[in-house]
Amino acid sequence: MKFIRDSLHGNLQINEFEVKLIDTPQIQRLRRIKQLGFTYLVYPGANHTRFEHSIGSMYLASRLANSLELSNEEKEMLRVSAILHDAGHGPFSHVSESVLERSHEELTSKLILESELSDILSEKFDPKEIIKLISGEGRLGHIISGDLDVDRMDYLLRDSYYTGVAYGVIDVERLIHNMKLDGNLILKAKGVQAAESMLLARYFMYPSVYQHHTTRIINSMFRRCLNQLFEKGLIIPEKIYKYDDADIIITARNQKGFIADMMHRLDNRKLFKTVYSLQLDELENPNAVFKIDINSIRSFENEISEELDIPAEYVIIDIPDYPSFDEMKTTVSSKGNLVNLSEISTIVSTLRDARFNHADLCIYLPEEYSNCSKGFNFENYIEIPK
Repeated sequence: MKFIRDSLHGNLQINEFEVKLIDTPQIQRLRRIKQLGFTYLVYPGANHTRFEHSIGSMYLASRLANSLELSNEEKEMLRVSAILHDAGHGPFSHVSESVLERSHEELTSKLILESELSDILSEKFDPKEIIKLISGEGRLGHIISGDLDVDRMDYLLRDSYYTGVAYGVIDVERLIHNMKLDGNLILKAKGVQAAESMLLARYFMYPSVYQHHTTRIINSMFRRCLNQLFEKGLIIPEKIYKYDDADIIITARNQKGFIADMMHRLDNRKLFKTVYSLQLDELENPNAVFKIDINSIRSFENEISEELDIPAEYVIIDIPDYPSFDEMKTTVSSKGNLVNLSEISTIVSTLRDARFNHADLCIYLPEEYSNCSKGFNFENYIEIPK
């Protein structure tokens, strides 16, 4: 038995089997993947990693398993699943995922089956059963991937702690002690306020951290750089789970032209500027913005670049990434009946609409080109689907 000292949860106990998994190259790579990508350029303390988060999720999975009085085998399966659940994340976490065709969950499954992780898991479990848990399937799946899962509990607490933004503080104790298993994971009525608090935490963390206006500019610049690395064959998208943050940065710094320039700007925080912003809550149908496909965006960017006589790669149209907040369909045990949380909580439906209060479609240009865009009518070059 060994211990890992976690800054959030304290001493975390791990057994020899878990140590064996943790010490694989696939999990050790997560030490070199920042949980919040480039957010440290906005919040200097946001240097925590996917490894810390995975270990924290393991701890919370263990606590929830104890509260639910699960068997030792079920508890161990949940702990192992939590350790592995982010193994497929690419460099800078979700920033790179948005330009990939496959989600990090799909890549995690692929990684487990094609690496030594599968052999180690096979000593005690069926790797495919672990993959199902990670994917949120089965009786215990929602503990790892669900509306009120341990993944979300840990990242809200951890991201709040390291950024210094207090919005992410949630009542984990109350959530854990007000859950039960009845076919699936069910929230007791006494836990409704804690669940609402968790939903509110996510709502406030988006404009404050995850979709902070400067974070969005930085992420857009990095994605444009990463796409060019893909196009030149310097980074293989299908093998993204083999790279870490340093691999991408070093590769980009060693290039010439646009890639090197973009990496230089990120290294020295010479960021693009917002030259246009369209508030989604001003639109009759805000959801229509999310229907704009990537080919249309590229077409809009090319038209703007031609009109402003700016290289096309330096024109970035960014669509916000906000959760729908209609996923809070957690089953609640209320007065002897089983109902969805959204049916008994007005906060859920309110936040579903309020999310547009902070969301906007933006156009970014390098600072040296921003002056030439003054007075330019960007609306004429962006078509919102009906």
